[in-house]
Amino acid sequence: MKEDNAALDKSYKFAIRTVRLYQYLTGEKREYVLSKQVLRSGTSIGANTEEAVGGFSRKDFIAKISIAYKEARETKYWLRLLKDCGYLEKIFFDSIFNDCDELCRILAQTLITSRKQ
Repeated sequence: MKEDNAALDKSYKFAIRTVRLYQYLTGEKREYVLSKQVLRSGTSIGANTEEAVGGFSRKDFIAKISIAYKEARETKYWLRLLKDCGYLEKIFFDSIFNDCDELCRILAQTLITSRKQ
């Protein structure tokens, strides 16, 4: 994986959105438990993608991208739960959920490609 790629860029931007979501949920909605979960998993996607780029072997790269993919899937769960519990309005949910889903697809394709090489 190159340093300048979509997964790195999108996961970093998604982490920023996740931090802002956490600030909104704790500041405006006074929600602390679910918001902490989505903060942890949502920022972990980019951290693991960054670690994958710095991996010393293909096996290391695949392991970190796998973790990033799992964290993205977990984040989708927390986002759905926040919406269904009334903490997120549909329009905001749709936007951030779609970004997370796109990350899932990018990471899944990266895994498929990396395992074939």
